[in-house]
Amino acid sequence: MASTTISLSLATISSSKALLSHPKPTSIYTFKAYERTFSSSLLGTSLSIETARPRPICRGTASSSSNGVTCSSSSSPLPSALLFDCDGVLVDTEKDGHRVSFNDTFKEKDLGTTWDVDLYGELLKIGGGKERMTAYFNKTGWPEKAPKGEEERKQFIASLHKRKTELFMALIEKKLLPLRPGVAKLIDQALSKGVKVAVCSTSNEKAVSAIVKFLLGPERAEKIQIFAGDVVPRKKPDPAIYTLAASTLGVDPLSCVVIEDSGIGLAAAKAAGMKCIVTKSGYTANEDFLNADAVFDFIGDPPEERFDLAFCGSLLEKQYVS
Repeated sequence: MASTTISLSLATISSSKALLSHPKPTSIYTFKAYERTFSSSLLGTSLSIETARPRPICRGTASSSSNGVTCSSSSSPLPSALLFDCDGVLVDTEKDGHRVSFNDTFKEKDLGTTWDVDLYGELLKIGGGKERMTAYFNKTGWPEKAPKGEEERKQFIASLHKRKTELFMALIEKKLLPLRPGVAKLIDQALSKGVKVAVCSTSNEKAVSAIVKFLLGPERAEKIQIFAGDVVPRKKPDPAIYTLAASTLGVDPLSCVVIEDSGIGLAAAKAAGMKCIVTKSGYTANEDFLNADAVFDFIGDPPEERFDLAFCGSLLEKQYVS
């Protein structure tokens, strides 16, 4: 059948960002307000659509309907790997976990420093706890108890971060911070289908391992590889952590789907050539996610499910967002 081109012009949308953060989503995911071209294997056509309208969940073979594209569950490819960020994705840890642990550490060391909720939100734009403290002290001035030499200050920061990690792990071991909705479900779906699962984080490896072990359980933890902390020299938004994960797992980056919650994480995933779904967290709800392949408030469990493994696979097949 000869391929034909159909141009569809939809109602003008004043703000794509508003759609991405719609308070009562009526569909599973949203698209960017840009022209996108994709092919329908059933219709034999190439569609050029300029739209920011929400679409229903895609689970496989595309078919046409009055509401746009709907999908069956039989033909979507599976990702080779699902790569999860940790903080804000597995657990919404930042405000009531990491921030509290940093402040408790500063108090113990009598540094006269406190990070309030708003300030910590700004500091999260810097990937990595040690890097975050260093940037803050460089800007505001180093505590009197801090050493003067550059190398000694690195050791000082490392010691603070080690203590902060110990305090944070105590919170996790007591299970005071719950998994976000749908995380365990999506991981179980992936593992049951032979899809590799890894956690890729700028946080300390011990803290990430504690979250995976204590909150996901030892049986899942045995099957999940962790890439965290200083395993790469450059942290997000650099793609090094995701590139390393793909290489170590032996998978093509183009066949990987990343679950992130922040702009710097999204930038890292896209720079690595991977599809990226954003599940917004407390600190990142208002960030710009126009480069994401899909944006949700959370993954979700039935009956509040937002997406599943089949949807992740559909992103690889449909090429909705370049």
